[in-house]
Formats: sequence, C-alpha cells, structure tokens
Amino acid sequence: MQLEIWSDIACPWCYVGKRRLEAALARFEHRDEVFVTWRSFELDPTAPPERRGERAARLAEKYGTTIEQARAMERQLTDVAAAEGLDFRFDRARSGNTFDAHRIVHLGLEHGLQDATKERLLRGYFTEGELISDHATLARLAVEVGLGADEVRDTLAGDRYAEQVREDERTAQRLGIRAVPTFVIDRALGASGAHPSDELLELLHQGWAAQAASSPVTPSTSSTAPPAPATAVRAR
Repeated sequence: MQLEIWSDIACPWCYVGKRRLEAALARFEHRDEVFVTWRSFELDPTAPPERRGERAARLAEKYGTTIEQARAMERQLTDVAAAEGLDFRFDRARSGNTFDAHRIVHLGLEHGLQDATKERLLRGYFTEGELISDHATLARLAVEVGLGADEVRDTLAGDRYAEQVREDERTAQRLGIRAVPTFVIDRALGASGAHPSDELLELLHQGWAAQAASSPVTPSTSSTAPPAPATAVRAR
C-alpha cells in the first residue's frame, strides 16, 4: 500500500503528524506492507534564505493577532508536540526557504534514507535552531543520516531534484491539496491535517480494505502519473 505525505519542513504540524503516523503504523497489522513517500510542499515558495525578527511577530501579522496571542499559540503547540515526544524550541527556530531541503529529501529517497533525512531536517529546524536553507547546514545534516558528502554537495551546487520538487507541488495542486500535512493512500483516500493516531490508523484500515477489494474510489482530481519509488517506513 502506497502512502504519500505532502508536507513542509518548516511546518510544525507536519512534525506532529509524522509522530502520530508512526504511532498509527505501530498498531497497524500490515505495517510492513505500507510504503511511505514524503512529498514536497512549500508553505512559502517566495521565502528568503532567512527571515529576521521574532517568529511570533510574523505570526501575529499573518493571522491578525497580537504578539502575545501569537506567543500563546506557540506555547500551546509546544505542549502538543511534547505530548508526542517532540521538543519544539521556537525561540531557536530560524525561518527560511525550504526548497533545497526538499531536494535533499528527494536525494534521501533515492538511497532508501528518505524518512531518516526528513526526520533529521525536522529535528534540526524545530529543536536545534538549524537554518535549513543554508547549504553547509544541509550537507552536514544529510551526511549524519548516511548520505554521501560529495553527492550532497554536488546536488546542492546544481539543480538536481528541482524538477521532482516542482512535480510534487504540481501533483498537490491537481489533487486539491492546499494544507499540510496531507496523507494520501494509493491516490484514492486522503486526510488533511495532523490527525490523532487513532484517526490515522482508521485511514490505514480504510486504505487496506479498499486495496483488498481492488475497487478504490479515485477522486476526479487525482493524478494519472504513478507514484515515485517509495521506501518502507518502520514505526518507531
């Protein structure tokens, strides 16, 4: 069963959703037959390499709230993340463009290390205050998960995987995906948002049942292009 997840590295709910998915997979009896592919989605494709100033101030401007209300939102999200075993440090987070980070996630896919690459970049961004638009930072984090240093540097120096990132984003448009994370099973069933693990487990059961019946209902917006090769993701 193919499970594709559209997400952004700079999306806190995407990290929460990843943990909840892992919890759901841990309870799914067919988990060894679920193949997960992380798809690219940039929340802000026009983002500069790094944004300056307090993150809460930008949130307040974006959502039309006060800075204190934005800070309260961050504290609440930090508590939600902590319940999933994640340590969010918004005081360290350095916001910037995520396009090159998505290219490195595609490199990880080619080497069977996509989930580990995604995890390392998310942790670097939300816990360690890493600037994931910086090529030296990306190279260091990618090498940590086992990607070759020379290949990582060559990838970042050129435009390798740029078209794959753009194709993921075009596919998201065709599927009507406007928010992340969005979980899609066999291009037939989907759920948008960091749903609790019980709900994600139910989605997995529905996908498996549809596959077993060999009659999934394909939405009219689904792409006819086959998914890229995926790697099996074991639950934590």
